[in-house]
Amino acid sequence: MRTPEVRNGTGEEMTHQDMSTRLLRLLSLLQSRPEWPGGELAAKLGVTTRTVRRDVERLRQLDYVVEATTGTTGGYRLGAGQKMPLLHLDDDEAIAVATGLVTRAGGSIADFDSSSMRALAKVKRMLPARLRPRLAALANTTSPHAPPGADPLVLTTLASCCTERETVTFGYRNRAGEASERRVEPHSLVTAERRWYLLGFDVGREDWRVFRADRIGEPTSTRHRFTPRALPAESPADYVTRSLSTTLYRHTARMRVPMSAESVRAKLFSPIPGGIDDDGPDGCTILLSTDSAEVITQYIAAIGALAPDFQLETDPEIRDRLRALGKSLSE
Repeated sequence: MRTPEVRNGTGEEMTHQDMSTRLLRLLSLLQSRPEWPGGELAAKLGVTTRTVRRDVERLRQLDYVVEATTGTTGGYRLGAGQKMPLLHLDDDEAIAVATGLVTRAGGSIADFDSSSMRALAKVKRMLPARLRPRLAALANTTSPHAPPGADPLVLTTLASCCTERETVTFGYRNRAGEASERRVEPHSLVTAERRWYLLGFDVGREDWRVFRADRIGEPTSTRHRFTPRALPAESPADYVTRSLSTTLYRHTARMRVPMSAESVRAKLFSPIPGGIDDDGPDGCTILLSTDSAEVITQYIAAIGALAPDFQLETDPEIRDRLRALGKSLSE
């Protein structure tokens, strides 16, 4: 059955799933600080100020006291001293909200938005066990923009533990398929290269670690709260990017390109599976590393199309694939 559609403030089609997700994020934002200018709320939610006004009216219809503020920009705040009612959702609405929050992140690297994480943690706590199979099935079949392998049940548990600062235990399989049990102080969920990653402090190994979410099994909160440690990076996204760029996989290629790193990033179709560093004002060095020879070949071809005068160091299998590609293009 096709999800019913409505129009947002710009006249574009949107699903009730999108609306429910946005309402929960709006409520979370309003509860996070005393007052919000309408323009800032619109920017946070990725909608127009007109849509924000309509969403505020929807919250009021649910008995939330949302006051309009005066001033040059105008804004909103929750009613002072009001005990806010629970956001009541039926089964379909709860599934729609959880699925929407899990699948909002795109393929480029970005921290999982803090308000989305808080909202997802709240939905996870209220989601009855009978709905979990539906959530997994719906997210896997109707979320083409979600990073592959993103299990909504795993992500909701991890999001909740990140928000509540609760130590989490889980089984983990490394790249070689070796299994281990981990006890982690979770910090953030991050998407990179169209995959979900958990960044946290591994208690057993006494160091920070990055875990692929699709390799995490049965995460469980210990209910033990921890004091957050100082992250050794400017942001979770920076840490994950650096970690992935220094990890070498089965296939590796190094390219020296007569373009700045900024120009390469801007013109490529997706983030580089590796690292990129400026090498002078008009050049950069790119390290590509993945377990897939096909992926390495695709990136070399794409970067070569941007800057044909490049230098390449790679393994024999990748060179054979490039020769075959060149032969096909020249025929």
